[in-house]
Amino acid sequence: MKKIKELNLKGHLLTAISYLIPIVCGAGFLIAIGMGFGGTSQGALIPGEFSIWNALATMGGAGLGLLPVVIATGISFSIAGKPGIAPGFIIGLTANAIGAGFVGGILGGYLAGYLVLAILKHVKLPSWAKGLMPTLIIPFLTSIIGGLIMVYIIGTPITALTSLLTNFLDSLGNSSLLIFGGVIGLLSGIDYGGPINKTVFAFVLTMQTEGLNGPITALQLVNTATPIGFGLAFFFAKLFRKNIYTKLEVETLKSAVPMGVINIVEGVIPLVMNDIVRGVIATAIGGFVGGATTMILGADATVPFGGVLMIPTMSKPMAGIIAIVVNAVVTGLVLAIIKKDVSEKDAEALVEKEEDDISLDDIQVF
Repeated sequence: MKKIKELNLKGHLLTAISYLIPIVCGAGFLIAIGMGFGGTSQGALIPGEFSIWNALATMGGAGLGLLPVVIATGISFSIAGKPGIAPGFIIGLTANAIGAGFVGGILGGYLAGYLVLAILKHVKLPSWAKGLMPTLIIPFLTSIIGGLIMVYIIGTPITALTSLLTNFLDSLGNSSLLIFGGVIGLLSGIDYGGPINKTVFAFVLTMQTEGLNGPITALQLVNTATPIGFGLAFFFAKLFRKNIYTKLEVETLKSAVPMGVINIVEGVIPLVMNDIVRGVIATAIGGFVGGATTMILGADATVPFGGVLMIPTMSKPMAGIIAIVVNAVVTGLVLAIIKKDVSEKDAEALVEKEEDDISLDDIQVF
């Protein structure tokens, strides 16, 4: 167990996912906009035979198609630093070529990174040849060894595993889909884009590479609906004759909700930090209901990011809209009910405390 912890497998994966997410966002927006206006992702853009929407969809599709390469490169870099970039890239491309998908990219990244460390430790060169180590020796040895391992050892069981997982999920009944979607929604929502969310993201992204779009759609719609739910809580609380936010929190909502619409959930973190327990409870309940609704209704976006921009890429757009509305309403109602009423006096005290905290942060200690 100690050796596993020293390997820091989880830490390297989360680091790589943090590199992956901007590419997912950029490519996801491109393909979502392109497909939303009738474009399709094409194998090649032949001059004079494509529209701007085809171009956007193709650019996005090309980016998403390289995610196994990106995750492999990121993991290898996290493990071995700069010497790990080229081996991770090449072995990631190999994983893509043999159809090992996202799981193959993850395993390839670990393989590349630790092969680099082994070569740095055990391969000794004369002083005049040390300059060849990062540019020739490491890329060549890791690529040929890691690539052959990927092709002849890792590829077959990974393909079998993904096929087994695909068949299992295809066989789930409605009750199982409800629980599965609910758990995805709950786990993806409760840490607001943190390590739990990233871990679930890696899992469901693997499923999408095998043609299963429902799980990742559940995760992304929960991220979209949560900030909207926090905004709805303000109005629901008014119906209950409650004031649950300070003036500063209301200002935070004005940016958090629009961010949520395009799938950026981190805007609600300042609100949650002021009332962690109730914020997480409302998010968890709303996320469970939203994730379950997504899976039961069959919302199946073909892109892994984009918020409401994902909806045009679904075979059942109304299912996605209903899932967002249900999730946001449940989150907002729960939060409005369980959150304490903030009196004007309490609100003023909180504002003064927040202003004092800001002024203290501005003081430099010499």
